[in-house]
Amino acid sequence: MEKLSPDWTDATNLLTARRQSRWAAKYAADRFFRFLCLGSIIFLGAVLGAIVLFVSETGFLVFRDVSLWEFFFSSRWDPEHGKYGAAVFIAGTLYLTLVTLLIATPISICVAVFIAEIAPPWLRQWLRTLLDLLVGIPSIVYGYLGATLLIPWIREHTGAPVGDGFLAAAIVLSIMILPTITRITDDALCAVPNEWREANYALGGTTFQMIVRVVLPAAKSGIAAAVILGMARAIGETMAVVMVIGNVAQFGFDLVTPTSVLTSHIVMQILNVDFQSTTNHALYMMAFLLLLISISLIMAIRRLRLKGGQ
Repeated sequence: MEKLSPDWTDATNLLTARRQSRWAAKYAADRFFRFLCLGSIIFLGAVLGAIVLFVSETGFLVFRDVSLWEFFFSSRWDPEHGKYGAAVFIAGTLYLTLVTLLIATPISICVAVFIAEIAPPWLRQWLRTLLDLLVGIPSIVYGYLGATLLIPWIREHTGAPVGDGFLAAAIVLSIMILPTITRITDDALCAVPNEWREANYALGGTTFQMIVRVVLPAAKSGIAAAVILGMARAIGETMAVVMVIGNVAQFGFDLVTPTSVLTSHIVMQILNVDFQSTTNHALYMMAFLLLLISISLIMAIRRLRLKGGQ
């Protein structure tokens, strides 16, 4: 058998070494990427855990000076006299969210149905682009428009002396969350198989019957997730609400009376209190309640999406 020349052997060894070097570099890069992703996940989890731990730990300090019953069920907020009832702000937050959803939900669903089922393709794309642009508008712009245009209009047409209150805040929030609910509802409607629509027409059904009896029931999980996501944004919104709600520590079902909610009260008070004071601890407890609500809503959205996927 003829032996290979030394030059050929050296070339083969060099080629093998280069291949091994490339594989080693790829393996090292792959491991580095894995560790980078793992480190990012750990960092994100640590940040979230630290936020929850710090806010909750600081918030629970309020119960050294205030009873659970007083904090959650008393409507008197008077730190100068040692009264820290947060019920007025909790009730205001829930009431504002309810009014906002009553305004925004039916409008959003109707707009989404028009985009997904009725509008021609050119108009459909234009409307979706418009909604995406509305989502990106800063909340302070909505709040400023509400304070300068909406409140004077409410004052003029209702006879209210001020005009601030739940009505102005609910209208502003409805406009803010409408694009979010509409876009997600639109996606849920488009996810319904076209075969179901064709089956409706094959049985002699009209477009209205197809929308009401086929598409909307099939997309109910996605629509519910859209509404919950809109609710989460409405509950957590601050600047726009501060500018139109009045920021008075009182609650009433009158829509045109100045009032306050958790977010607006926190932002109006947090810079004027000492960190170690009971007032600050009470504000952190309010922030912890908002955090719990947001986490609960996000978990509900994930559950609905999993249910919809099944």
